Amino acid sequence: MEQEEARRLVEEYGSMVYRLAYARTGSRADAEDITQEVFLRLVRAAPAFRDGEHRRAWLLRVTANCAKDFFRAPWRRHRPLEEAAALAAPGPEEDRGVLDAVLALPERYRTVVHLFYYEELSVAEIAAALGKSEGAVRTRLSRARGMLRAALSGEEDEQRV
Repeated sequence: MEQEEARRLVEEYGSMVYRLAYARTGSRADAEDITQEVFLRLVRAAPAFRDGEHRRAWLLRVTANCAKDFFRAPWRRHRPLEEAAALAAPGPEEDRGVLDAVLALPERYRTVVHLFYYEELSVAEIAAALGKSEGAVRTRLSRARGMLRAALSGEEDEQRV
Protein backbone atom coordinates (compact mmCIF):
# COMPACT_ATOMS: atom_id res chain seq x y z
CA MET A 1 0.00 0.00 0.00
CA GLU A 2 1.34 3.40 -0.94
CA GLN A 3 2.02 6.02 1.69
CA GLU A 4 -0.49 8.47 0.19
CA GLU A 5 -3.25 5.84 0.17
CA ALA A 6 -2.49 4.94 3.79
CA ARG A 7 -2.59 8.62 4.79
CA ARG A 8 -5.95 9.06 3.05
CA LEU A 9 -7.41 6.02 4.84
CA VAL A 10 -6.20 7.29 8.22
CA GLU A 11 -7.84 10.65 7.55
CA GLU A 12 -11.07 9.03 6.37
CA TYR A 13 -11.41 6.27 9.00
CA GLY A 14 -9.08 7.28 11.83
CA SER A 15 -11.70 8.90 14.03
CA MET A 16 -14.11 5.97 13.57
CA VAL A 17 -11.40 3.46 14.57
CA TYR A 18 -10.34 5.62 17.53
CA ARG A 19 -13.93 6.03 18.79
CA LEU A 20 -14.54 2.28 18.72
CA ALA A 21 -11.21 1.59 20.43
CA TYR A 22 -12.06 4.18 23.08
CA ALA A 23 -15.52 2.68 23.56
CA ARG A 24 -13.91 -0.72 24.11
CA THR A 25 -11.12 0.43 26.45
CA GLY A 26 -12.33 3.63 28.11
CA SER A 27 -8.77 4.96 27.86
CA ARG A 28 -7.49 7.55 25.40
CA ALA A 29 -3.92 6.25 25.48
CA ASP A 30 -5.04 2.66 24.92
CA ALA A 31 -7.38 3.76 22.13
CA GLU A 32 -4.49 5.58 20.43
CA ASP A 33 -2.33 2.46 20.66
CA ILE A 34 -5.08 0.29 19.21
CA THR A 35 -5.76 2.78 16.42
CA GLN A 36 -2.10 2.74 15.48
CA GLU A 37 -2.06 -1.07 15.49
CA VAL A 38 -5.14 -1.25 13.25
CA PHE A 39 -3.60 0.98 10.61
CA LEU A 40 -0.27 -0.86 10.83
CA ARG A 41 -2.16 -4.09 10.11
CA LEU A 42 -3.92 -2.39 7.21
CA VAL A 43 -0.62 -1.29 5.68
CA ARG A 44 1.05 -4.66 6.25
CA ALA A 45 -1.83 -6.77 4.93
CA ALA A 46 -2.85 -4.38 2.12
CA PRO A 47 -6.08 -6.30 1.56
CA ALA A 48 -8.13 -5.84 -1.59
CA PHE A 49 -11.54 -4.40 -0.76
CA ARG A 50 -14.66 -4.74 -2.90
CA ASP A 51 -15.90 -1.30 -1.93
CA GLY A 52 -15.94 1.29 0.85
CA GLU A 53 -18.37 -0.71 2.98
CA HIS A 54 -16.10 -3.75 2.83
CA ARG A 55 -13.14 -1.57 3.90
CA ARG A 56 -15.18 -0.05 6.76
CA ALA A 57 -16.33 -3.48 7.97
CA TRP A 58 -12.74 -4.77 7.83
CA LEU A 59 -11.49 -1.84 9.91
CA LEU A 60 -14.26 -2.26 12.49
CA ARG A 61 -13.58 -5.99 12.79
CA VAL A 62 -9.82 -5.50 13.14
CA THR A 63 -10.39 -2.74 15.72
CA ALA A 64 -12.67 -4.98 17.78
CA ASN A 65 -10.13 -7.82 17.57
CA CYS A 66 -7.20 -5.57 18.49
CA ALA A 67 -9.11 -4.30 21.52
CA LYS A 68 -9.88 -7.87 22.56
CA ASP A 69 -6.21 -8.85 22.12
CA PHE A 70 -5.19 -5.77 24.08
CA PHE A 71 -7.05 -7.01 27.16
CA ARG A 72 -5.59 -10.49 26.80
CA ALA A 73 -2.01 -9.23 27.04
CA PRO A 74 -0.32 -10.63 30.18
CA TRP A 75 0.81 -7.21 31.39
CA ARG A 76 -2.84 -6.03 31.41
CA ARG A 77 -4.00 -8.77 33.79
CA HIS A 78 -2.30 -7.42 36.90
CA ARG A 79 -3.00 -3.91 38.11
CA PRO A 80 -1.50 -2.19 41.13
CA LEU A 81 -3.90 -1.86 44.06
CA GLU A 82 -3.86 1.94 43.85
CA GLU A 83 -4.94 1.79 40.21
CA ALA A 84 -7.74 -0.66 41.01
CA ALA A 85 -9.04 1.71 43.70
CA ALA A 86 -9.11 4.53 41.14
CA LEU A 87 -11.25 2.34 38.88
CA ALA A 88 -13.98 1.94 41.51
CA ALA A 89 -17.48 2.98 40.54
CA PRO A 90 -18.12 6.69 40.95
CA GLY A 91 -20.04 7.78 44.00
CA PRO A 92 -23.55 9.22 43.86
CA GLU A 93 -22.20 12.72 44.23
CA GLU A 94 -20.33 12.50 40.93
CA ASP A 95 -22.06 13.66 37.76
CA ARG A 96 -22.74 10.75 35.36
CA GLY A 97 -24.06 11.57 31.93
CA VAL A 98 -25.17 9.26 29.18
CA LEU A 99 -21.61 8.83 27.91
CA ASP A 100 -20.41 7.80 31.36
CA ALA A 101 -23.31 5.35 31.62
CA VAL A 102 -22.41 3.86 28.23
CA LEU A 103 -18.75 3.58 29.21
CA ALA A 104 -19.79 1.81 32.41
CA LEU A 105 -21.51 -0.96 30.45
CA PRO A 106 -19.73 -4.30 30.08
CA GLU A 107 -17.65 -4.40 26.90
CA ARG A 108 -19.98 -6.64 24.90
CA TYR A 109 -22.87 -4.19 25.40
CA ARG A 110 -20.80 -1.02 25.15
CA THR A 111 -19.51 -2.07 21.73
CA VAL A 112 -22.90 -2.69 20.12
CA VAL A 113 -24.31 0.54 21.60
CA HIS A 114 -21.35 2.47 20.22
CA LEU A 115 -21.62 0.94 16.76
CA PHE A 116 -25.41 1.34 16.60
CA TYR A 117 -25.83 4.84 18.00
CA TYR A 118 -22.49 6.56 17.45
CA GLU A 119 -21.32 4.95 14.19
CA GLU A 120 -24.92 4.52 12.94
CA LEU A 121 -24.39 0.97 11.71
CA SER A 122 -27.36 -1.31 11.12
CA VAL A 123 -27.82 -4.48 13.15
CA ALA A 124 -26.72 -6.49 10.09
CA GLU A 125 -23.55 -4.42 9.70
CA ILE A 126 -22.72 -4.79 13.40
CA ALA A 127 -23.29 -8.53 13.22
CA ALA A 128 -20.96 -8.80 10.22
CA ALA A 129 -18.29 -6.61 11.82
CA LEU A 130 -18.30 -8.54 15.10
CA GLY A 131 -18.87 -11.99 13.66
CA LYS A 132 -22.11 -12.44 15.62
CA SER A 133 -25.65 -13.27 14.54
CA GLU A 134 -28.15 -10.46 14.07
CA GLY A 135 -30.22 -11.97 16.89
CA ALA A 136 -27.24 -11.78 19.24
CA VAL A 137 -26.70 -8.13 18.33
CA ARG A 138 -30.39 -7.30 18.89
CA THR A 139 -30.30 -9.07 22.27
CA ARG A 140 -27.19 -7.17 23.33
CA LEU A 141 -28.75 -3.87 22.25
CA SER A 142 -31.91 -4.64 24.20
CA ARG A 143 -30.01 -5.61 27.33
CA ALA A 144 -27.76 -2.56 27.03
CA ARG A 145 -30.78 -0.27 26.74
CA GLY A 146 -32.23 -1.84 29.89
CA MET A 147 -28.96 -1.34 31.75
CA LEU A 148 -28.75 2.26 30.58
CA ARG A 149 -32.37 2.91 31.55
CA ALA A 150 -31.69 1.53 35.03
CA ALA A 151 -28.44 3.48 35.43
CA LEU A 152 -29.91 6.75 34.23
CA SER A 153 -33.17 6.42 36.16
CA GLY A 154 -31.13 5.76 39.30
CA GLU A 155 -29.27 8.98 38.60
CA GLU A 156 -32.51 10.91 38.22
CA ASP A 157 -33.87 9.48 41.48
CA GLU A 158 -30.75 10.58 43.35
CA GLN A 159 -31.00 14.09 41.94
CA ARG A 160 -34.64 14.46 43.08
CA VAL A 161 -33.85 13.69 46.73
